[in-house]
Amino acid sequence: MSEPILEACGLVKTFIGGDGSEIRVLRGVDFRLDAGEAVAIMGASGAGKSTMLHLLGALDRPTAGAVLVRGRDLSGLDDEALAVVRNRHIGFVFQFHHLLREFSALENVMMPALLGGATFPEARRRAAALLDDVGLTPRLHHKPRQLSGGEQQRVAVARALVNEPSVLLADEPSGNLDSESSVRLHDLLFRLRQERGLSMVIVTHSAELAQRADRVLVLAGGGLQPAARG
Repeated sequence: MSEPILEACGLVKTFIGGDGSEIRVLRGVDFRLDAGEAVAIMGASGAGKSTMLHLLGALDRPTAGAVLVRGRDLSGLDDEALAVVRNRHIGFVFQFHHLLREFSALENVMMPALLGGATFPEARRRAAALLDDVGLTPRLHHKPRQLSGGEQQRVAVARALVNEPSVLLADEPSGNLDSESSVRLHDLLFRLRQERGLSMVIVTHSAELAQRADRVLVLAGGGLQPAARG
């Protein structure tokens, strides 16, 4: 069996509650994502799905356990090194797009490329090509407030892919969209996955979106289990 592109080994995450008590959200979670695979993670609100995604994407550190990206253990890396891993290998799409309001769609997509060391012309070329790929060439110079919710999320997808990551992590990517915009976004994600050979982990409450994944897992009681076949 080939080495997973993303792996979690015995992930534990605890928080301290307002009364000082320890809240254990994840209890020794194991997970692997193979190259080109799409995995959906479902579960009740508050089960820890977003927490797990943040750990997989090196946005947060586990209380115990390890995350490996392309076989590299992230445990001993400092914040600067983790930022490099995120920028080069992992793309993020969140429920709320988090676009910078004062910048155009093109500038928002260029930003991670510039932070990753690309020249301005190269960042602009890559960003424009991606926005064309997601159908937003007519909106290159529009600011977020001038875009619909679905368009804003498509800009966020383009931004997530501008550094050509091998892994895309999506946290309720259509959770803030209407039904029609949700379907268009789901179609877009899986088209891009096919065309770019992306590996994806999608946290979602949408059964329609989850069913398009190769595997569906459920997070409950701090553990991860395969979804029951219906």
